[in-house]
Amino acid sequence: MIAPKFRTISVSRNTFVTLFLILVLILMFFPLMATFNDILTRIVINLKGYYLIREYVVPFEVRLTAVILALLGVEVAVTREYVVLGNNQPFIAEIIWNCIGWQSILFFAITAFIGLQGNKYTNLSKFKAFLIGALGTFWVNILRIVLVIFVAYNFGQLPATIVHDYGSLLAVIGWLFFFWWFAYGFVLEEKSL
Repeated sequence: MIAPKFRTISVSRNTFVTLFLILVLILMFFPLMATFNDILTRIVINLKGYYLIREYVVPFEVRLTAVILALLGVEVAVTREYVVLGNNQPFIAEIIWNCIGWQSILFFAITAFIGLQGNKYTNLSKFKAFLIGALGTFWVNILRIVLVIFVAYNFGQLPATIVHDYGSLLAVIGWLFFFWWFAYGFVLEEKSL
């Protein structure tokens, strides 16, 4: 009987160090994050980058959010940027362009720049890892929006604010740690010499 071969997981220490530093800095400067977020928002507004997000991405994400809430059994309707829950006393949640998770995409892009550099891995496996990471980050953001609206609808504004401010950040950082572990263990293939 031949013993099965197990693949050893090659992990890039730099990527995890970068993720850990991002997490530490975010948690350390969390009170200042609102100001930093406002500065980033002003930059995006001045560059007119929000227009495409507001006109195309937000309505798409609003519809996706409504579909998931409907699957959870919530009675839901949508407008361009609003999710309306319930009938008797409707609960209205606004999803604006700044709340869709572009900051998470920025965190992912920074870690991807560091994690996928060099010539150690094949270009195809780098592309696969990047695609999985981008799609995963997108879905984490959708589920984050769904969770915030669901908590606000069922438990009120304060729990929803806590989930929005703290839970969302930890979910994205947790996703990035999981993703890079998965990418280095199962997606990225080293070039043969």
